[in-house]
Amino acid sequence: MTRYRRDVFTAEMLRRRADVMIEVCASFEAELREVNGVDDHVHLLVHYPPKMAVSKLVNSLKGVSSLYLRKEFTGRVNRAIMHGHFWSPSYFAASCGGAPLAVIRAYIEQQRRPT
Repeated sequence: MTRYRRDVFTAEMLRRRADVMIEVCASFEAELREVNGVDDHVHLLVHYPPKMAVSKLVNSLKGVSSLYLRKEFTGRVNRAIMHGHFWSPSYFAASCGGAPLAVIRAYIEQQRRPT
């Protein structure tokens, strides 16, 4: 989620965010299998090594994407509104080992994207 659930993302920002997150996952030997989002938050389906701390991956995904999005979309991301932070400090992560991957992918794909 973005800080204070502000509507920040545009379709162009979501595309760029996905590119950055794919690179971050690759650096962790993880695979970003599905990504989508709405105006104020994103959904990711990530396959990562079992010994990896998910908190480290999430912190890196947030940190690196924040850096690039702030730099490339400065006019859209008002630093004063965010009080120096792009993302909310919280996140939700769940295992989907028992659910069919197609169901998870369909849920993420069906998220409303900004126009």
